[in-house]
Amino acid sequence: MQKCLVTGGAGFIGAHVAKSLLDQGHSVVVLDDLSGGFVENVDPRAKFVQGSVVDHELVLRLCAAERFDRIYHLAAYAAEGLSHFIKRFNTTNNVIGSVNLINAAVLNKVKCFVFTSSIAVYGPGQVPMREDVQPLPEDSYGIAKYSVELELAASQRIFGLDYVIFRPHNVYGELQNIGDRYRNVVGIFMNQVMQGKPLSIFGDGRQTRAFSYIGDLAPLIASAPQVPGARNQIFNIGADTPVSVLDLAREVGAAMGSPGHPVIHHEERHEVKHAFADHEKIRAVFGDHPTTSLEEGLRKMAAWARRVGARETPKFQAIEIYENLPASWR
Repeated sequence: MQKCLVTGGAGFIGAHVAKSLLDQGHSVVVLDDLSGGFVENVDPRAKFVQGSVVDHELVLRLCAAERFDRIYHLAAYAAEGLSHFIKRFNTTNNVIGSVNLINAAVLNKVKCFVFTSSIAVYGPGQVPMREDVQPLPEDSYGIAKYSVELELAASQRIFGLDYVIFRPHNVYGELQNIGDRYRNVVGIFMNQVMQGKPLSIFGDGRQTRAFSYIGDLAPLIASAPQVPGARNQIFNIGADTPVSVLDLAREVGAAMGSPGHPVIHHEERHEVKHAFADHEKIRAVFGDHPTTSLEEGLRKMAAWARRVGARETPKFQAIEIYENLPASWR
């Protein structure tokens, strides 16, 4: 049994990773500030600490007291498009918070640091995205994630801190914050269906993404430190088949019992047009693993979404730059 810290464990991916760790027989402490998660997402078998990774004194105290074997860092504010307009907030939460954890891991002899990065590090024109290409992130979120990847590589060289980095993409499923208007298009669409609103599409909807069901990813992330050949490596993780946002809208409408649900087109955002990844490397190291079809994954998430009902979260109140901010986000 390993003692594990899961940051962001009241959020979407973090809650699923914490559950997978507990199911594997490990002990888990969840650290989350509840800015995007919900306390009811925390598995009752875990110890919950409310707080932020930005609070370096809290992070140091917690790691010194608990003496973790592993840190799973999933806490982040993951809004790629919005990150252009909240650069200071993005850097504070996604870089400084991560560095606080890396410092604590080194000081307390953590055996392995597992980090969820993002395919946002690749930037445009690199599909299918492979781990061996040079990252060229285009948005502030991708820049932040890549800087943490570099910090982990440097910390391994200097201090011997082992790590495993995952670059997931377009993850969806139960426990997602469907009330968030800036990120997680599947959740946004399902929430809009339940509210009787048209589905919001930026641009023509022909941009493509490969949507990844959380149930396929969380067990792999949880088991990573014990997989031979995984340490000190970077892995793309997620679904193989890209679909357009227009096609996704049709699929979500059908899964929610509203086929042909109306859509509304907003001005195009400055974002990567096509984003999908190659997964040969993770298959080579982790072996074949179950994959859930988009239709089946949406069906499972839709059943959960209908149980919890529509949600509403406030607009982001700390916009730092308004120039070129999409009108629908104002």
